[in-house]
Amino acid sequence: MARYTGPKARVSRRLGTNIWGTKGENAAMDKRPYPPGEHGRTRRRGNVSEYLLQLQEKQKARFTYGFGERQFRTLYAEASRRPGVTGENLLRYCELRLDNIVYRAGWAATRPQARQFVGHGHIDVNGRRVNIPSYRVRKGDVVRLRDQSRSMVVVQWNMDALGRSAPAWLDAADGGQEVTVRELPLREQIDTPVREQLIVELYSK
Repeated sequence: MARYTGPKARVSRRLGTNIWGTKGENAAMDKRPYPPGEHGRTRRRGNVSEYLLQLQEKQKARFTYGFGERQFRTLYAEASRRPGVTGENLLRYCELRLDNIVYRAGWAATRPQARQFVGHGHIDVNGRRVNIPSYRVRKGDVVRLRDQSRSMVVVQWNMDALGRSAPAWLDAADGGQEVTVRELPLREQIDTPVREQLIVELYSK
């Protein structure tokens, strides 16, 4: 997947929400609470097309969870084939990415940082090292920080300073340095500010 390396604050301003959860994005949105570009200040947010709203919701989800366009479309196709509500399936698959589990566990401050932790080999799944951020965990999987990674200053700082509790569908153990996927997340347990039905409408055209 091609990781996004462009100006994050511009993306967050365009989509109207802090996508990556950084202080820089908050500062940029507070200073310029309107979309970027020459006409951003005068653009009327209330007068947008249905297609633009759908596109924005897709971009929110894609950037939030770190998907490329092709990868996200493939994930949607899989979600649409599964039983249940397509939009909820899509968000559930996003939440079950290994880098998102690392973020939800509170070991990383942001999802990009979580992706880096996974890629550098700091995470075990069921006792085996996994270094693929997009790896999808399953119910019953045990995700833990590797022994040599537990003393990393950045991990300890994140766990102490962020105070982020694992969601109800994850069971934390071993002082918060291990989580078990107790159940697959329900829609009401996912706090990502995305209107998934608009994504379904976009891809259904």
